Amino acid sequence: MITPLSEPSTRLSDPGTLLLDYLDYYRSVIGAKIEGLSDEELRTSRLPSGWTMLELLKHLVHMEQRWLRWGFRAETVPAPWGDRGPEDRWHVTPQESAADLLTALHAGGEYTRAVASGTPLSAVAAAGGRFPDDGTERPTLGWILFHVLQEYARHAGHLDIVRELTDGATGE
Repeated sequence: MITPLSEPSTRLSDPGTLLLDYLDYYRSVIGAKIEGLSDEELRTSRLPSGWTMLELLKHLVHMEQRWLRWGFRAETVPAPWGDRGPEDRWHVTPQESAADLLTALHAGGEYTRAVASGTPLSAVAAAGGRFPDDGTERPTLGWILFHVLQEYARHAGHLDIVRELTDGATGE
């Protein structure tokens, strides 16, 4: 199994850098959990809920896009919930591959880093996109990055368990 990046330095104290470095770290953990498995293994569920590793990977790609592109920047996103299938659950088409989804995951990370670099964590998400301009409180960049980080950390744990069930591999 591929070794993920090292955890960010314990000397790091800038909150924005800490969030971005941990996001990079958890993306690498996600990649390490996916790497080395066959397409069949990635598309086979080992859980009563029925989700597969590839479906969870696609969910993470769309989750980060929903929060940063559609959410914080209020950009037009053609399918912000594109990880949902006809049964309103995570869905991957036969044409989608782990390699393509991992590429999209890391491209989303580069986008997040570009947006967050030089933007104060206190900046409020733009109106439009995910958050209407109706007076409802919109989240700050810091809140969004923390939310995305907890999604990655939680789902990395899920993938860790499924990977162990798949081939016995364990680790961070």
